Amino acid sequence: MYRTTTCGALRSNDIGSVVTLSGWVQKTRDKGFMIWVDLRDRYGITQLIFDEDRTPKEIMESAKNLGREYVIQVTGKVIERASKNPSIPTGDIEILVTELIVLNQAKTPPFTIENETDGGEDLRMKYRYLDIRRNPIKENLIFRHKVTLEVRKYLSYEGFIEVETPYLIKSTPEGARDFVVPSRMNAGQFYALPQSPQTFKQLLMVGGMDKYFQIVKCFRDEDLRADRQPEFTQIDCEMAFVEQEDVLNTFEGLTKHLLKEIKGVAVEKFPRMTYNEAMQRYGNDKPDIRFGMEFGELNDVAQHKNFNVFNNAELVVGIAVPGGNNYSRKEIDKLINWVKRPQIGALGMVYVRCNEDGSYKSSVDKFYNQEDLAKWAEKTGANTGDLICVLSGEKDKVRAQLSALRMELAERLGLRNPNVFAPLWVVDFPLLEWDEETQRYHAMHHPFTSPKPEQIPLLKTNPGAVKANAYDLVLNGNEIGGGSIRIHDKQTQAMMFDYLGFTPEEAKEQFGFLMNAFEYGAPPHGGIAFGLDRLVAILGGQETIRDFIAFPKNNSGRDVMIDAPAKIDQEQLKELHLSIEK
Repeated sequence: MYRTTTCGALRSNDIGSVVTLSGWVQKTRDKGFMIWVDLRDRYGITQLIFDEDRTPKEIMESAKNLGREYVIQVTGKVIERASKNPSIPTGDIEILVTELIVLNQAKTPPFTIENETDGGEDLRMKYRYLDIRRNPIKENLIFRHKVTLEVRKYLSYEGFIEVETPYLIKSTPEGARDFVVPSRMNAGQFYALPQSPQTFKQLLMVGGMDKYFQIVKCFRDEDLRADRQPEFTQIDCEMAFVEQEDVLNTFEGLTKHLLKEIKGVAVEKFPRMTYNEAMQRYGNDKPDIRFGMEFGELNDVAQHKNFNVFNNAELVVGIAVPGGNNYSRKEIDKLINWVKRPQIGALGMVYVRCNEDGSYKSSVDKFYNQEDLAKWAEKTGANTGDLICVLSGEKDKVRAQLSALRMELAERLGLRNPNVFAPLWVVDFPLLEWDEETQRYHAMHHPFTSPKPEQIPLLKTNPGAVKANAYDLVLNGNEIGGGSIRIHDKQTQAMMFDYLGFTPEEAKEQFGFLMNAFEYGAPPHGGIAFGLDRLVAILGGQETIRDFIAFPKNNSGRDVMIDAPAKIDQEQLKELHLSIEK
């Protein structure tokens, strides 16, 4: 038996008992006549003591040679600790060691295995198996397990059945790029790894499963960010005989359950906002509503003077920064330079100080009087002591720019409290979006999303105006879930493919299996998929997902630990009917 208990379990009521522990050497302190060793496992740390008056001589000598991260097994008596450590649960006791076995020696780690480490991110990713020994990463993975456990409990209680769907499927032209897998047995043909189980979960509804879910790996070959990985995990769900309200109520319930069980937070209010309203008030479709700084559109109060920058703009829009009048001119100049960075792309920024005496001082006083600026303050909700920041330009661009500035300012002002949770449903998305490059419409979500039934006739006359029966769940400025009511009849689906530029032959080749299934009695159905990685990170108080994934990829999509992707040899290429030009 390697251990009778764990390194986090022993307390003062265990004093006098003889125990066996196994784990890793966290650190040693050698006073010559006495040696202390902190022994660590997943459950905690226990202090070991080797005393030359009470410990066998050969054990004492072995203890002197222990290095960091050695794997050892010890047996000894639980005794009261002379110098107690209230910062750890086992701080009242220590183990007087009588037996010591070195199970495995260890090289000196390339970084310290401590909560605060000296290892940079690249180094820690290369030695991820060591990084997982650190409490922050270990606890994140345990936290992820708790979230998935609660998801399974809740959905199972609600009557959902977990069904696995295939990983080797057919490549489709919609969405992000597929990862493809060559077939050895079918020369020149390829599988694709699924970007989502979308069509399979719809087929499960045709099959009568009624309520399906799956915690599933998905794959997208796209450019990466801190919150995006080439492989990611979804909580994928589908329901039959439902309308939008049924889906929203069910998954509002799941989110409430997770917040209550995981964070101890009761959130009753899930406000709803249309896509158009979100864009107008916050400049993006996943607004953080934990704080204000809502957009104030200023066209009608700013385009009546001779300031051509505003007069020539499609949209003039501003936000009120709380307490921002305290900013020095140097700090405001830094904000202006921030929005002019290539990543944001603004040409400049106009600002207005809201002084304590009720007057206004702006960077465009030459063009606007106090009455004008008072109207700006009213439109943006600015109060005495605030700073109004105004951008102008093309509507879509300027909204995105001001949204980025709003989030940056909120971060600087400490308004994005990770312990406050503000969920929001965004509904009524456009069904289609126009792509200038391809000169055709693309599905904003995916081609199986149902249009609003009453707007189907608009597809023939004004397709860009048609709203989708789609919805996103936003939490703290992050989209954590998205879904829709699906098309469930062949005629509407064929019409949708037509508007997306598929010929009947292309639609049949790509999605004939789904169209055929619709001929055998497909029920009305809809669903949603949560991004598990992002959801767990937000519940854990962070927005970067990497530390909640056991073995993540870097920003180039590489696993630097196993050095993947990697070349394969010519014999494998030949078997797969592939060749790489030299």
